[in-house]
Amino acid sequence: MTPSRRTSHKIGLSPGSLVYIGDKQEAPTQISILDYDSTRMQEIQDATIEDVCRFMQEDSVTWINVSGIHNTGTIKSLGEALHLHPLVLEDIVNTEQRPKLDDYDDYIFVVTKMVTIADDEILVEQMSMVLGNSYVICFQEVLGDVFNPVRERIKKGKGRIRGVGADYLAYALLDMVVDHYYVLLEAIGETIEELQEKVISEPGAEILAELQDCRRKVVDLRKSIWPLREMFAGLLRGDSAMIGEDVVVFFKDVYDHTLQVADSLETYRELLSGVFDIYLSNVSNKMNQVMKVLTI
Repeated sequence: MTPSRRTSHKIGLSPGSLVYIGDKQEAPTQISILDYDSTRMQEIQDATIEDVCRFMQEDSVTWINVSGIHNTGTIKSLGEALHLHPLVLEDIVNTEQRPKLDDYDDYIFVVTKMVTIADDEILVEQMSMVLGNSYVICFQEVLGDVFNPVRERIKKGKGRIRGVGADYLAYALLDMVVDHYYVLLEAIGETIEELQEKVISEPGAEILAELQDCRRKVVDLRKSIWPLREMFAGLLRGDSAMIGEDVVVFFKDVYDHTLQVADSLETYRELLSGVFDIYLSNVSNKMNQVMKVLTI
């Protein structure tokens, strides 16, 4: 189903209506909690909304991870328990959202795109985040993410993460999201090098299909990273009370990374255009040779 047809299901509904827009999912919604401070750490898998409310009262940093946003009933109940705005909940269950940042009085709401590679295919998943004074809530489409290194640092007490607040946790998670764009850039760069060799030695219909597929991947990534760049720029300009001055410098570093990724994607797009021109030139030359032979 195309995004436009998915979104059409919401026509006529009042603002804040929860309608899941995304790929059909069968797995149940799962909530996990990772609560910690400088001296202790506690983890709960398959947590309940009551567990979430209990930990939110603790004087510690609470990381709540919600996998499976297709269950709008659970999302609504969780949002009501945490006093999230209805428009925030509406955006969470709409996977066609553009990456953005909204600054509310008591929390910051962030929408971003988390990208991974599986079987040479780029998988793009929407990840929404709510950052409060002492908590971070992540909403993901499916179970599984890129945050395991952050979990390990928390569990093992490595680095500074256990001794700082929720704003640093939010930075660490968003930094992991952006870092995985570099993994994709490396894979795309290797693909472009292979295509450059193939279009010279063996231009054909298969190479054209590979070229078009690579161009599509670059365009898809560009659609994800450019709004992300604008989002971080807005965050740094906003002077939000949710982010301490000592953590702002880390968000600036993530912003620089998004600029690097965006620049690399522009370079790859230009390279692919050049490879496509070489392909057309080689095909044209071969056709001219065939016509000469036929003429003779």
